[in-house]
Amino acid sequence: MPEIVMPRLSDTMEDGVVSAWLKQVGDQITRGEIVAEIETDKALMELEAYDDGVLEKILAEPGVRVAIGEPIAIVGDGTTSTADSGAAVTQSGAVSSDAGSPARDAEPQRVSHSDIVSVSPRAGVVKSSPLARKIARELQVDMDSVVGTGPGGRVTKRDVEAAHSTAAATDIVTPSRDENVVAVQPVPASGEFEEVALTNIQRVSAIRLTESKQQAPHFYLTSAIDVTELFAFRARINATLDAAGDSKVSVNDLLVKAVAVALRKDPSVNVSFAGDKLLRHNGIHIGVAVATPVGLLVPVIRDADRKSVSEIATESRDKATRARDRKLRAEDMSGGTFTISNLGMFGIEQFTAVINSPESAILAVGAAADELRLDNDEVVARKILRVTMSADHRAIDGAIAAQFLATLKELIENPLRIVT
Repeated sequence: MPEIVMPRLSDTMEDGVVSAWLKQVGDQITRGEIVAEIETDKALMELEAYDDGVLEKILAEPGVRVAIGEPIAIVGDGTTSTADSGAAVTQSGAVSSDAGSPARDAEPQRVSHSDIVSVSPRAGVVKSSPLARKIARELQVDMDSVVGTGPGGRVTKRDVEAAHSTAAATDIVTPSRDENVVAVQPVPASGEFEEVALTNIQRVSAIRLTESKQQAPHFYLTSAIDVTELFAFRARINATLDAAGDSKVSVNDLLVKAVAVALRKDPSVNVSFAGDKLLRHNGIHIGVAVATPVGLLVPVIRDADRKSVSEIATESRDKATRARDRKLRAEDMSGGTFTISNLGMFGIEQFTAVINSPESAILAVGAAADELRLDNDEVVARKILRVTMSADHRAIDGAIAAQFLATLKELIENPLRIVT
């Protein structure tokens, strides 16, 4: 009997959450028809049916996180009793049966296509993968204390790591009066806070950013750039576009183009660290960080060095809108080689950002502010923008990063060079 399994919908996806079923048990479905919405590590995506038939059983209810390759529904000819077609995984991870009776101890649960699993459903036995148990032993985590988020409440590697991180976070200590004694910081009473569940995007972002910070030795360089001429240049461009009935460009669009041109001039920064080698990317694909209600997303402007500022502006607006509406596709967020994060619209003058792995650098852009400068013995007001580059020292030396920022500064302060 055909199964609908959790597909791999992005290059970094390891599991997904069923956000909603668009078909119900008993509905006829056809190949290519959208049957469910899946929340991946990057966006909300549509799941197509691969077979014709009748949806006979939903195995993963909305809100359930399921590993890639695990079955989430069963398609048949409509003659099979739903009570006999498998157990459903609820949001809490419990296994329920349409027949109203618990799963039989004599029958093991379905084994993952991607991970051999210990699956005895007997009371008191924790269902887990060998890898999860191995990690638990290494991290000295009690498996009985771990809440499984896999199908049927299975404990995964990620669950063990999360439990270990939580335990480590609660073991914060402070010195007491006795230097040989440490006091454990108390956990707030349950009534003093409200638990807010992370979205799948927030959860995966937390994992990815933690890995990036731990694995990539970050270093930071800040440059103060005079953007007075850039603002005037933008005003002239927008006046021309407005007269032609075209959409205007933002300062960030100009910065995306400037970074792309700088990377073309100095490809030593357009790299990724890969163990014993560097990957120098042929394409210049700029990620633009976008804040959304479900977390931070980074749509990518591919071949930004080859596109006009107007093309970049149009594509950036479209992808930012679709990011907030959770309509980005996996390919819209894949393959970035350098990222820009701009918080200037919030009045933030300077900050540092975490590298978006596997890239080797990210540029944090602050707000432009009026500052006094000396020009030929005359004090003048100029608009100054501060940018901070975070770089992976394994892939980029300090001198290389400094030269890149010098190139970028020269381009921005002479904006005509950005478009010629």
